[in-house]
Amino acid sequence: MESIQYDVVIVGSGISGAVIAKTLTLAGKRVLILEAGLEAGIALEGEAAYNAYQNYLETFYKAPAKAPNSPYPDLKDAPSIDVLDIVKLQPGKTSTKGYLVQKGPLPFASDCVRGPGGTTLHWLGTTLRMLPNDFKMKSVYGQSIDWPISYDDLKPYYQMAELEIGVSGDVHDQNYPGITPDFFGQQYVFPMKKIPQSYLDAVISKKTNKLKVNLHGKTYQLSCISTPQGRNSVPDTDYPYSKIVWNNREKKLKIEHADPYSNLPSLWDPYTGERCEGNASCVPICPVQAKYNALKTLKKADQKNLNILTKAVVSKVIIDDKTQQVTGIAYKRYTNPGEPEHTTGLATAHVYVLAASAIENAKILLASDAANSSDQVGRNLMGHLVMLTWGLSKEKVYPYRGPGSTTNIPTFRDGDFRSEHAAWISPIDNWGWSWPVFSPGSDVSTAIANGLFGKALRTHINEVVTRQVLLHFEVEQTPDPDNRVTIDPEYVDPLGNYKPVINYNVGDYMLKAFEAAKIVSDQIFAANDLEDHTVYNPVTDPDYVVYKGQGYTFRGAGHIVGTHRMGFTKQDSVVNKEQRCWDHSNLFLAGCGNMPTLGTSNPTLTMTALAFSAAENILKQLEH
Repeated sequence: MESIQYDVVIVGSGISGAVIAKTLTLAGKRVLILEAGLEAGIALEGEAAYNAYQNYLETFYKAPAKAPNSPYPDLKDAPSIDVLDIVKLQPGKTSTKGYLVQKGPLPFASDCVRGPGGTTLHWLGTTLRMLPNDFKMKSVYGQSIDWPISYDDLKPYYQMAELEIGVSGDVHDQNYPGITPDFFGQQYVFPMKKIPQSYLDAVISKKTNKLKVNLHGKTYQLSCISTPQGRNSVPDTDYPYSKIVWNNREKKLKIEHADPYSNLPSLWDPYTGERCEGNASCVPICPVQAKYNALKTLKKADQKNLNILTKAVVSKVIIDDKTQQVTGIAYKRYTNPGEPEHTTGLATAHVYVLAASAIENAKILLASDAANSSDQVGRNLMGHLVMLTWGLSKEKVYPYRGPGSTTNIPTFRDGDFRSEHAAWISPIDNWGWSWPVFSPGSDVSTAIANGLFGKALRTHINEVVTRQVLLHFEVEQTPDPDNRVTIDPEYVDPLGNYKPVINYNVGDYMLKAFEAAKIVSDQIFAANDLEDHTVYNPVTDPDYVVYKGQGYTFRGAGHIVGTHRMGFTKQDSVVNKEQRCWDHSNLFLAGCGNMPTLGTSNPTLTMTALAFSAAENILKQLEH
């Protein structure tokens, strides 16, 4: 490997790293990916790749807790953040359970996967664009900070991201607050037609769509719309594009047009993913691979220009003191993921990209004393705050059918209220009460404890589980410099690399949104005659907060954002609008860590769009 001259070294094979690697290799550039996880699924083809995925499934089936990371290897030498390690923090105490060192005052409750494909292995697959005002929160609402780019700047890259992922959805359904008719573009369609909305969606939407709710003296009319998904359905023959190419003359990425049906690979190839069958286990794993994951992008890279080194855990970025150029990436390569023995290596290239998670990128930069002249590395850690409400319907609505959510309420994604409190989106979940109270297992356990067995038990479960309704209020979090990732030599992993130390809290801007969302939830429950079973427990719930005497519990969405944000100047940010470090001109950062704010959309689509933009800027630099 050392004898090969690489153009670019990329750290991480999640969606950002995969998109950048594919784009660069197809443009003729030599790329090395350093991946901390194991080989399974990344260097395999056909039946071997299929079998590797089946092993993930078997692990999932056997796991007692069906958490996001349960199908995937737990590597001591490259540990992942796991929600099962989240515990309630005692005042002034630090939790060292799991990979994160949680200093609080609240635990950070989102997780991710360190391994081939990254967190796209367990993501939900929701592919919503951010809204125009999300990019200019300071200018419009006087809150947080503006991006150095606008929605219109990112729009062509959103189209590339939707092609890469193969988004299914109905553009005509996407009626968001505060957008113009040109939000998607004239006659634009998604690559595939929308995933059918669930029966539960139909029942709840019947009384919720166009429902007028009152909030703080103002009336809002709710709407229920289909949710774009990163999973296979049926190709839309009106979709015009086929592939993304580098135009060296114009120094731009462009989307090429194509004949109908030629734009997508076979949707029913058992080795690459079949059509969605409506399984409710998208998180943590789709049994038929209908859901996109980043390994599919890596398979489309030019393999002769791509080398992937697995079991390679990056420890440091090497910086030349005089030029401030990156001269290499130091890594430790283990043989047995449970043992500390390892070899060391140095990967060199012309350009370097950190494309691990927002937390890993920040940790590596801090360990390297790199890119931090602004003192912003690790700061402004954010995530979506998920407040759940759950109840029983009078009629059977049959949850646990379809992807996690096929319908959402977008009414509070944007509006003047954002000058006072955070925005949110409200998916109508198809998961029953599995998230808040671990149904249906908990229903069975409770029924047995109450003496129900045999036919009586089956009848009870049929009556209760089939009527479960779950609403999901995903609240944006604004950046706070005190919410941050740091490092401490007291906390290291088995390879001697730093573990991330997290300080985290939630401010009034978000707490006011919890209060507002619960007011709206109560009106939705009343309109649908739902019996409210929502309970927020101050004793057991890790992220329990109180606002105006009322308690609320929020959960992490797995959306880890911030920590090396882009900005207008090197004094207020880590990277510029090209996603190049202000301090080191041959170091690019990729992923959600670049996002100054996160709005109300699941961030994967935006992260993918930013990755295409970064790849274009890297190619410009290499061709200069």
